Amino acid sequence: MKIIMLGAPGAGKGTQAKMIADKYAIPHISTGDIFRANIKNGTELGKKAKEYMDKGLLVPDELTVDLVIDRVAQEDCKNGYVLDGFPRTIPQAESLDKALDERGEKIDYAINVEVPDDNIINRMSGRRACLSCGATYHIVHIPTKVEGICDRCGAELILRDDDKPETVKKRLDIYHEQTQPLIDYYSEKGALAEVDGTKDMKDVFADIVGILGE
Repeated sequence: MKIIMLGAPGAGKGTQAKMIADKYAIPHISTGDIFRANIKNGTELGKKAKEYMDKGLLVPDELTVDLVIDRVAQEDCKNGYVLDGFPRTIPQAESLDKALDERGEKIDYAINVEVPDDNIINRMSGRRACLSCGATYHIVHIPTKVEGICDRCGAELILRDDDKPETVKKRLDIYHEQTQPLIDYYSEKGALAEVDGTKDMKDVFADIVGILGE
């Protein structure tokens, strides 16, 4: 079972990807993890990726696809995998499909965790972080005992720049421009499945299991 997770930043697709990986005993794969592993192990692909990253440049699609294909060709992926955060664009999706086709494989499901922008902005702008111990909270869902103070170490909590409404809005705009077309792409291929990401996390997962099967 080869699965791609789609959804805007903050939609909760990473959490769902981990839960899918646990239930179906398949690897949860993110491009960040692949980059780090290849760089750490000093592979040829890793060295090439590092050259771009050291210059602050995006790793080209072709190299990223090579890294992903190299990863999914490994033994632990023989029963499938969950790709989280890749592909992000139509060219990446086309390159991935071409590479998989050459191996006689294809993506079985592209699961889109659908959450309206306003919900995501409210969800992310409610996050609070402790820079001292790394604990994270949410003013509605995971509040602290004393407002603005970390339960664990007593330090003051902050709203990270990444979680500020204006930053989240920019990230969502980029997502809609680049990644939204993927929803149409996988829909045309008959691989798209959509779930309501505004529900409770466990209910979202139950909907996904309903799609994938027990």
